[in-house]
Amino acid sequence: MAHNEGIYRRPDSRYWWIAATLPNGREIRQSSRSENREDAEALLAKIRLEAYREFHFGIKRQRSWQEAVVRYLEVKARLRSYRDVQRICRNLHPYLGNLMLDQINGDVVWSIIQGETRKGNMPATVNRYLATLRSLLRMARDEWQWLDSVPKIRLLSGEVERDRWLTKEDADRLIAVCPPHLAAIVRFALSTGCRAREILGLEWNRVDLKRSTAWLNQTKNGTPRGVPLNHDSVTVLEEQVGKHPQYCFTFRGKPITANVSSTAWFAALERAGLDDFRFHDLRHTWASWHRQAGTSCDELKELGGWKTRSMVDRYAKFATEHLAIAAARIEGSSGENVIPISRFSHGHPMKRA
Repeated sequence: MAHNEGIYRRPDSRYWWIAATLPNGREIRQSSRSENREDAEALLAKIRLEAYREFHFGIKRQRSWQEAVVRYLEVKARLRSYRDVQRICRNLHPYLGNLMLDQINGDVVWSIIQGETRKGNMPATVNRYLATLRSLLRMARDEWQWLDSVPKIRLLSGEVERDRWLTKEDADRLIAVCPPHLAAIVRFALSTGCRAREILGLEWNRVDLKRSTAWLNQTKNGTPRGVPLNHDSVTVLEEQVGKHPQYCFTFRGKPITANVSSTAWFAALERAGLDDFRFHDLRHTWASWHRQAGTSCDELKELGGWKTRSMVDRYAKFATEHLAIAAARIEGSSGENVIPISRFSHGHPMKRA
């Protein structure tokens, strides 16, 4: 049923509804979310005024943080890290929940830094919040055209890069105490560098054991990639054949839908005597082993599916073979390769009068 412009009632709602045609020709039909007629009329007047100013004078109407979060989460909904993004936006709400986007300035950003630091959060955690806020504001400016400018947000310095990986002996000890289904997952992670969600979501129709290749369609950055399978990873997959018609890794004949960091995982870590170790550190272990074995950073980037070289440069410290010749230039005590140079100058020492 068509309605004239203005406000009206619907039989299926207790709220007043708004109907209007804006200056740009766009028609709106939406709930006012109010049972008060005067409130609904005020909202309609506000919408018309903002639309008029934007259409005729190019003045963008104010958008709220909450409105931006709703759209931002819709954009990020297909990411594997969606829950993390959702959690960060929820944690930012106490600082930004009552603000319009154009009210978010340097002082507001500083309040977030101070507030989270007082809670005892490390720079790495605070930086995740700042990076999410920066991403949302830039999207609102560049893609949605909701803002003309955004504050410059710098990440905190002093973030300590996590450097936790296993030796071969540690890995063997961990695998030995894992239940069979978890041991297979750990072995596959250590031989391919795949993330937990990539492993649990791997399906047989994306595996070619004859060609020793798997194709991932559920990666962290959303870009499908191929994974070359070495002998160890092929062996793990061959052991899983016949357990499930669709998924490669299962538990008691069913796909694993829960987080792999379960009670069984933590119990295995305790039995293996491993402290401060996360499942994702298996990927760090895999990358560290590769660099120690001589795999170049460029090769490692392709193997691990990283988008940029800088993301794998952290593992460069594990390979020093190319510096061995340089290190040997001053070995020994003879100093044959060292040119004697005066500490002060090349000229003769000056005589005092």
